[in-house]
Amino acid sequence: MYYAHTLLGEEKDKWQTLEEHLNNVAALAADFAGAFHAAQWGEIAGRVHDIGKTRPAFQRKLIENLPTREDHKGVGARLLKELNNPPGQILAYCVAGHHKGLPDASDQGNGKSLERICRDADPLPEGVLNPLNGESLPNFPFGPRPVFHYSFFTRMLFSALVDADFLDTERFMDSERSGWRLSGPPLTVLSAALNERLSQFSSKGKINTLRAEILAHSRANAERDPGLFTLTVPTGGGKTLTSMAFALDHALKHGLRRIVYVVPYTSIIEQNAQVFRDIFPAGSVVEHHSTFNEDRLDIEDSGGKGLAAKRHRLACENWDAPVVITTSVQFFESFYSNKPSKCRKLHNLAKSVIILDEAQMLPAKYLDPCLRALEALVSDYGSSVVLCTATQPALDKNDLSCGLESSFEIAPDPLRMHNEFRRTRLQHVGEKSLMDVADMVRGCEQVLSIVNTRKRASELFDMVKDEDGACHLSALMCPAHRSKVLDGIRATLRSGSPCRLVSTQLIEAGVDVSFPEVLREIAGLDSIIQAAGRCNREGENKALALVRVFSPQEGVVRAFAKSAGSTESVLRSKYGEDPFSPAAIREYFRETYWLENDKLDRKNILKKLSDPSGNWFFAEASRRFRIIESDMVPVIIPYGERAEQLVDSLRYVEHPGGILRELQQYTVQVYANQLQALDDAGAIELVEDAYPVLREMSFYDERFGLTFPEEASDSSAFVF
Repeated sequence: MYYAHTLLGEEKDKWQTLEEHLNNVAALAADFAGAFHAAQWGEIAGRVHDIGKTRPAFQRKLIENLPTREDHKGVGARLLKELNNPPGQILAYCVAGHHKGLPDASDQGNGKSLERICRDADPLPEGVLNPLNGESLPNFPFGPRPVFHYSFFTRMLFSALVDADFLDTERFMDSERSGWRLSGPPLTVLSAALNERLSQFSSKGKINTLRAEILAHSRANAERDPGLFTLTVPTGGGKTLTSMAFALDHALKHGLRRIVYVVPYTSIIEQNAQVFRDIFPAGSVVEHHSTFNEDRLDIEDSGGKGLAAKRHRLACENWDAPVVITTSVQFFESFYSNKPSKCRKLHNLAKSVIILDEAQMLPAKYLDPCLRALEALVSDYGSSVVLCTATQPALDKNDLSCGLESSFEIAPDPLRMHNEFRRTRLQHVGEKSLMDVADMVRGCEQVLSIVNTRKRASELFDMVKDEDGACHLSALMCPAHRSKVLDGIRATLRSGSPCRLVSTQLIEAGVDVSFPEVLREIAGLDSIIQAAGRCNREGENKALALVRVFSPQEGVVRAFAKSAGSTESVLRSKYGEDPFSPAAIREYFRETYWLENDKLDRKNILKKLSDPSGNWFFAEASRRFRIIESDMVPVIIPYGERAEQLVDSLRYVEHPGGILRELQQYTVQVYANQLQALDDAGAIELVEDAYPVLREMSFYDERFGLTFPEEASDSSAFVF
C-alpha cells in the first residue's frame, strides 16, 4: 500500500492512497485537457506525476511524519524523458515542474533544470508497476505549427495537471474549503439578465440610436465561427455592453465556456465589473486584480458571512467562473510564468471568449510574445479574441511583420461611426512654454489640461492654483483622494461653475468626465484621442469642441519622444485634416510599430521557447517577462478614518492579504530615494518592519498629494 497524503492523528484507513490520488488527478487532468482535445495527454500526466511517491524514503516520510525533504517529481519526469520522443519530453517538463514550476531544459545556474532533475532522480522502484504500461504516447492535437506552439501546449497541459493536483489534494486535505467552490450560473442565465437590462435602454435621440445600431450589428456577427475579431467603437458608443453581448451570444452559439475581460487599468476594471455585477446574478463575476476589495462582496453573501469572499478568492486561483475580469498584466504574465499558482488558470482559457479592452495598450516591448499567445489561443484552443477599442492598433500581417492573421470587424462601418460620433476637433497650436499653457488655462472657464509628467503637472498647477475652480490630479495622490477630487469635479462641471483641472494622463484611463475644452501636451495619438474622450463626451455642445495640442518649449521627455514624433508625422500627412479617423490611427500605429520593429520582443522571450529540439527555458522566460518593471515602492497614506483603521489592523493580523488589497486605495508609489528622504525627515513609520506608512501628514497636501523634502530628486519625472 502506497500513500499520497496523510492526516496527522488519523488512522491509516483515513489516509489517501497513492492509487486513489493518481486516478483522481488523471481523471481531472483529462477532463481539463479535453477542452483542447488533449484528454489522453492529461490522463497520462496525472497518472505519472506522483509515481515517485512509491520511493521507500518518501513513504517513510509520510508514514512517520518526518520533516525531511524527499523529491518525488524526478522519478516520473525521468521515466517520461527516457522515452526520447517529443511527447515524452513535453510530459516530462509538466511532471518535473508540478510543484515548483516548469524548469529550464538545462542548467542556468539554479540547479533546477529538467536535465538535472532527471539525472538526479532515482529510477522507478523495483516491483512498482510502470504507470505507462507500455502504451504509446498520444499525437499532438493540432497539425504542424511553429515550434512556439509546442512549448505553449506544454504550458497548457501543465496548467491542466497542476489544477487537477491542487483540487484533488484540497478535496482530501480540506473538504470544507473544497466545498466552497462553485462554478457560477450558466451563460444562458447571464444572457437572459443582460437582455433584460438592454431592453430597458432608451432608443430615443441620435446617440442612443447609434448605440443600438452598433449593438445589433455586433450581435448579428456572433454567428461567425470562433476566431479573431475587432470591435472598433468610438468613445460613448457603448462598447462595454456591446462587447459582452457579442461574447455571450457567440459563446452560446459555439459552446464556449466563459468570458474573460482584459483591461489595462484597475480603475477601468472596477467600473466595468460594477456594471456587470449590477446586471448578472451573484457569483457570476470574478475580479482578479491587486486592488480588489472583498468587502464589496457582502451583498452577495447569502450563504453566511464571508462565504462569497471565500468563493471569489478560490475562483481567482483557476478562473472557474462565467465571467472573469482581470488586468493585462495578470493575463499576459500568466502565459509566460512558470509557476503553478500562476499557470493553474490557463487551461480555462480554452474555448473562451477573450475581450481585450483598450487593445492599443498592449506593451510594445512585449508585443510579439503577447500576439503569439493570442494567436495560439485562437488557432489551437478554440477560443475567440476580440480586440476592443476606439483606437484600433495596426496588428495584422499587412501592417506588422509579427502581426496577427486577418481579423473580422464586428461593428458597423468604423469610418461612418467615427463621423457620426465625432464631437471634437484637434488643433495643433505649436510650441508653447509652460507659462503660455498657464495663460491658456486662465483663459477658459472650464478646461482640462493634460501634461506628460507629474512634475510638469505640479509646476503648471502652481501657476494657476489661485484661479477660480483650479484643481489638480496626480499619481502622487492616493486613489481614494483622487476619487474624492473627481467627484467634486463632476459636481462642479454639472453646476456650470469654473473648473480648471491640471492632470497627468491618468485621467485618460476610462475616467468619466466631460469638459467643454481640452489642452493636451503632444504625446501618442492614442493618448490624445483618449484625452479627447473627456471632452464634449455626451455631445453637450452641438459644435465640435476644441482639443488643443501643444509641443512643450521645455522639450518632450524621452519616454514620450517617439510616440510624440509619430503623432507629429501623422499631423503633417494627408491624415492631418482628421487625425482622429480610423485611417489616421492605423497610420500612427503602423509608424510606431515600424520604429520599434526590432524591439517588439526586446528580451528575446520567444527565442527561449522556440528551440526545435525541445530545449525550452520556461523559468528564464518567466524571469524576463515583466510588463511592469519598476523600482518603486508603495507608501501607505492614512487618508481618512478607514485608512487609519486598516493600518492599525496590520499590526495584529496574521494574514494581511485582504487588508493590503484594500490599502491599495491609500497608497502612492515612490522611488527608493524619495522614500529614504521622507524617512530621514522622520515622516515614515515601518509597520511590522514591512509596510511604510506616512506618519507626518504635513508631507501630504490636499491639492498636490504626496510631497517630498527638497533634497529628494524627482527621479519619477516621467511617471504618471
